[in-house]
Amino acid sequence: MRRTIPEKQIVNKSHEISNLILLISILNLLVYFLTLAYTSYGIFRDELYYLACANRLEFGYVDQPPLSIWILSMWKFLVGDSVFLIRIIPAIVSSATVFMIGLFTIRLGGGKSSVIISTLTFMLSPIFLGMNTIYSMNTFDFFFWILSADIFLRIIETENRKLWYWLGAIIGLGLLNKTSMLWLGGGVVAGTIFTPLREDLKTKYPYIAAGIALLIFSPYIIWNLTHDFAHLEFMRNAATRKYGGLTPGSFVSDLILILNPLSILIWLPGLIFFFFNKNDKLYRPIGYIWLVTFVLLFINWHSKGEYIAPAFQILFAGGAVMIVKWNARLKRIKYALAVPVVVLGILLSPYARPLLPVDSFLGYQSALKLEAPNNEGNKLSGLPQFYADMFGWEDLAKNISKVYKSLPPEEKNRTIVYCSNYGEAGAIEYYRKKYSLPRVFCPHNSFWYWSAEIKKVSTIIIIGGNVEDHLYSLKQVEEAGFHKTKYVMPYENNLKIFVGRGLKRSIYEIRKTDKIFI
Repeated sequence: MRRTIPEKQIVNKSHEISNLILLISILNLLVYFLTLAYTSYGIFRDELYYLACANRLEFGYVDQPPLSIWILSMWKFLVGDSVFLIRIIPAIVSSATVFMIGLFTIRLGGGKSSVIISTLTFMLSPIFLGMNTIYSMNTFDFFFWILSADIFLRIIETENRKLWYWLGAIIGLGLLNKTSMLWLGGGVVAGTIFTPLREDLKTKYPYIAAGIALLIFSPYIIWNLTHDFAHLEFMRNAATRKYGGLTPGSFVSDLILILNPLSILIWLPGLIFFFFNKNDKLYRPIGYIWLVTFVLLFINWHSKGEYIAPAFQILFAGGAVMIVKWNARLKRIKYALAVPVVVLGILLSPYARPLLPVDSFLGYQSALKLEAPNNEGNKLSGLPQFYADMFGWEDLAKNISKVYKSLPPEEKNRTIVYCSNYGEAGAIEYYRKKYSLPRVFCPHNSFWYWSAEIKKVSTIIIIGGNVEDHLYSLKQVEEAGFHKTKYVMPYENNLKIFVGRGLKRSIYEIRKTDKIFI
């Protein structure tokens, strides 16, 4: 028999500390809005792509399921698509995630001190700050992971088997947001099979829950079936090309850095809490969520450390509870372990969120002599790639617009701009309402599908490269402009802009050979 904890007892305890959790969540929200209002840099490369996706609602996209895109589409329809407006969503969702971490800590038996330790240390981890700086599926991913873990914990504590239905629904929504939710599902399965919770497998509830999750996720499955399993092709290419240099060693070192190196003082006690804590074996099924995720990503060989970040929320909560328990025997140990983590988190925070004007950040980075890691192997221009990808997009649109406006009026209707990546393509689309710009042709990810709509073309504006390369597809190529800006990635700077005429190959052939799913 499993030991059960009355739901009423848990609720009463959470009410006592709910004001504290709410205060910390509001602190996260305030810091976010202050940053957004005063030191935010600019729209991020991926945000430009997501907005392009949001203009084309589908059941799936090459690199992601559709949920976060559907939400973005509805949001921009209601309030607009400025940087400030679209980032209101990660501000709110990340604060809700902090709130859930606090509630989860209480369910594990934690009090006020445990809640302060778990929420503040994870809230200040570089990966949480960074991923919640911009609008993306990752913001929702953190929330779905901790919400799923909380419902799973309630199933364990209360033996209310109807909660399996809710767990299935949340996992399904999580999958419709990001496919990595499968790892959490694997952890739930392992935590059920290898603990006394396996008794639930004799009932209908876990199986109905799996069916609910599959049903909610099915639109993306159907989309892949009708699009030649594009997402699988994307993941395969990313693993072998984009992240081909990653190893299990880099995975471990990367995750230690992005979580805050000193946070091992919090999450390692979390491992002890879930797997080596004889007094609270009840919570062991939760630990399997982290364990299965870690094992799967480690043996995958080319995993990024950030992939496992949402699973660490449960370790921070468990670690906070464990530390406070140790503190009962070893006085002040909770301060000795938690305070250094918080202090280092504050010192590292400018690397994860734009808290400083860009020139001040460059000085700060120089003083610390600490450069952010670059998992994609690209040369940097001084700023970490995460920040560099927030600069230069409007300048690019303006420079393309100058070339486009120089064309004869009768030629403009048959002109496109060829963009080699979705950042450039998204920027041209995003700034079309402000500048005169041509249609976009791009072979990168979902833009590849959308480019099939383009048929009649006589003139192509090309960003970067050289004349010789472009003459393979065009009869005449001439330099017509130059793109130069500040702070961007080197491969997005100092680019010649060409105008090409007379296609040697059809648009269909160019699209077919240039396809990039990565």
